[in-house]
Amino acid sequence: MQLWNSEYPAKLAYDKVEDFNTYINGLESPTHILVRLNNEIVGWATKFYRNQEKWFAIILSSSIQGHRVGSKLMMDLKENEEMLCGWVIDHNDDRKINGELYLSPLNFYSKQGFDILKEQRLELPTLSAVKISWKNIS
Repeated sequence: MQLWNSEYPAKLAYDKVEDFNTYINGLESPTHILVRLNNEIVGWATKFYRNQEKWFAIILSSSIQGHRVGSKLMMDLKENEEMLCGWVIDHNDDRKINGELYLSPLNFYSKQGFDILKEQRLELPTLSAVKISWKNIS
C-alpha cells in the first residue's frame, strides 16, 4: 500500500489498509510479483482476470525507474500469455502525494508492444485512463 500511495496519483491513494486489501482480494485469480531492494518493496506487478480477459498492473518506486526493472517485469507478465490488457493514465495532470507530477507511462507501454485503444476509456472522478492491449504474435 505504501508503494501504491507514493507512486500513483494522490487521488488514487488508500487511507486504510483494509480498503487496499479489499482491492487486492477482489482481483480474480491474481499472480503477484514483488521486487525487493534492501528489504523494501520497490516494485509490484500483478496479472489477473477481469471480464474474461487477462489484465495487469505494475507499480515501480521512482528510485528504480529507468533501470529496466519495468521491462523485466513486463517480460515476466507476458510469459505464457496470449493477451494482456491494462488501464493507463494518458496525461500528466495528476500529482502524487509528495506533490510531484505523476508522469504517464504510456510511452513505456508503447515500447513494450502494447496497442493504445483510444476509443476505450475509463472516466471516473478519481481516474482518467485509456485501455491498452498486447497480443502475443509469436
